[in-house]
Amino acid sequence: MTETTSTGRPSVVVLGGGYGGVSVAKTLDDVADVTLVDPTEGFVHNVAALRTLVQPDLVDRIYLPYDRLLVHGRFVRDRAVRVDGRRVELESGGVLEPDYLVLATGSSYPFPAKNDEPGLDAAKARHRAAHEELARAGRVLIVGAGPAGLELAGEIKAFAPDKHVVVTDVADDVLAGPFVQELRDELRRQLAELGVELRLGVKLRELPGAPPATRGAIRVTTTEGDEIAADIWYRTFGVELHTEYLDGGSLAGVRDERGYVRVDPRMRVEGETRVFALGDIANADRDVAAAAGRQAEVVAGNIRALITGEGEPLEYARLGPLIAVPLGPEGGSGFFGDGGIATPEMVAELKGRDMMVDRQAALFDVSPDEAQ
Repeated sequence: MTETTSTGRPSVVVLGGGYGGVSVAKTLDDVADVTLVDPTEGFVHNVAALRTLVQPDLVDRIYLPYDRLLVHGRFVRDRAVRVDGRRVELESGGVLEPDYLVLATGSSYPFPAKNDEPGLDAAKARHRAAHEELARAGRVLIVGAGPAGLELAGEIKAFAPDKHVVVTDVADDVLAGPFVQELRDELRRQLAELGVELRLGVKLRELPGAPPATRGAIRVTTTEGDEIAADIWYRTFGVELHTEYLDGGSLAGVRDERGYVRVDPRMRVEGETRVFALGDIANADRDVAAAAGRQAEVVAGNIRALITGEGEPLEYARLGPLIAVPLGPEGGSGFFGDGGIATPEMVAELKGRDMMVDRQAALFDVSPDEAQ
């Protein structure tokens, strides 16, 4: 089929129902015929995914139905297999040719930070099974001392202080990236108070043979010959971008040497005027939900201006080294720019206590009592 509009309004196709994609789709729903395309049944609030390991009653609330997002537009459960200019070929055989195209297909990351199960029932079951596996484990190994690894360690120790948690990383310090040293020092201090063992500057000869997030007799050896034993382990590194649908099309060359889609300050794909990209796949900023949300404002604002002829073009300003790393509901730290190093209370208020669950549900017009 070929995409047509019955209302006479311009058509917008958004590929990917992550943070940036749903925000763009929602914002443009009143001025365009919006089609949101995603292969999964519902939105996953990944910000709270690690909390479900220790608070399983949260599982139902982090999955939100796409069919509640748009008033005028529609959701299509499908996958883009080829994008050539603004022509989108779907796995089902359908073809969409919108006036405006937004690429927001995101990335994969090791479970439980992200879940690659396409069906909601299976995805929720996987989270609950992971909780049971962790509950029966006494010693935990986390490989990766970035934001996800530190947050996971903090979650486990905050809810189960008796468990022994070891975090390893090849880097000599936690939280690699453009962050001030004072933040790393503060996170290490709080982790030490929680009883988390950090093994930094350590390279493992090989990763555990057992699947992550599954109990087993874990034995790993460092290149120096030291052994680390655990009952369960988690991988908290390794991002895989979802841009394979660009292969062979006219946009295949817009990716940089790392695989990110090159965009201009207005978040338009390089060389394009009506194709935009945002979120993890774009080279505009770091791969974090906060950046995706701000980029979505720019993309939606610029498409709206093109449609209505009103308003000035918007340009994206990089997020910079801003970050919030919860260590359980009441701990953690971050960097808030001019605000300096964030206190545990600041991080708890912003993110840690509720993991922004209700705020995200509101985008889908789902009340806390309705979330299932």
